[in-house]
Amino acid sequence: MQSQRKPAVRNKNLPVRAARPDYTAAVRYLDGRRDIFRVRNADNMADARALVLSELGDVQSLVIALRH
Repeated sequence: MQSQRKPAVRNKNLPVRAARPDYTAAVRYLDGRRDIFRVRNADNMADARALVLSELGDVQSLVIALRH
């Protein structure tokens, strides 16, 4: 005789973490070079900008956009 298994119980009390959005950063350096970066783990657009500036230092221009 085979024993029957109980169905797995899902815990509905587990918190669901919302996915953070990804951002794209277009950078132009002081010497004219340019680059595009993907920014993850930023809470908002201002945080994404601060992350890029902290990594790169002085840049001529920086544009941040939300990735779709």
